[in-house]
Amino acid sequence: MPVSVLILTLNEEQNITNCIRSVRWSDDIVVLDSFSCDKTVQIAESLGARVIQRPFDNWSAHQNWALENIDFKHDWVYYSDADEVVTQELRDELLSVARDSSSGEVAYWVRYKNYFWGRWIKHCGIYPVWVLRLFKPHHIRWERIVNPKPVVNGKTGRLHQHFEHYSFNKGMCEWLIKHAHYAQGEAIEAIKEIDEGSLKIREFTSPDPTTRRRALQKLSLRLPFRPLQRFIYMYVLKLGFLDGWPGFTYCRLLSMYEYMIDIQARELRKRARGDSI
Repeated sequence: MPVSVLILTLNEEQNITNCIRSVRWSDDIVVLDSFSCDKTVQIAESLGARVIQRPFDNWSAHQNWALENIDFKHDWVYYSDADEVVTQELRDELLSVARDSSSGEVAYWVRYKNYFWGRWIKHCGIYPVWVLRLFKPHHIRWERIVNPKPVVNGKTGRLHQHFEHYSFNKGMCEWLIKHAHYAQGEAIEAIKEIDEGSLKIREFTSPDPTTRRRALQKLSLRLPFRPLQRFIYMYVLKLGFLDGWPGFTYCRLLSMYEYMIDIQARELRKRARGDSI
């Protein structure tokens, strides 16, 4: 099979089995583990993956290290988080694309279906979100310390099929802890974006939906009452109410996440001025 698989892990014993089983069509599954203290490594090795360990510093540095230092067996690499599952339909498309490189692409964007309380959250403005998942490592670099942005040297394409994302598999407490850490990184990036004044009008009219989404995120950093606006945008304007009670709860959670970013950014500003917290 002409595709290697890269999976990043830290204490993912609840997710890693389903993730690896969904990519066992590959004969080169690499788990980059950040010294898990549960059974993640043992489970991964028992399922045939080779495990490499490295301390986690930030997302872009971690992923760039993987691309620069891991000797993948194949030219194409599919990247997956441990709480993601590759469907059979996506598997077939991945292998088909990797076998036929005549179109000249060096990377592909993929959509995903996000599940919460057993339901696909189809609305709320979070679908479709395109993420870079299949690529040739030497053509990719990552930027931003959290939710990294790919910089691609070459032509990209889009796949038709989806992977499935189960970000709540480890429970609500784990989700909140993880997003508190994400919020700290996003607060650092938000301050950088605002201080650099890098908002560009042309980004809002870009034909690339990922660029337009980033532009809206940059704009939102400059608006008041961001958590409330995020909820109204997701639940009302993007029809999150059609996703029932899971949709309502999910919109509230992401609104709370925006609030965590805001208060951490405010705290960082205070520390930089030497004010008391």
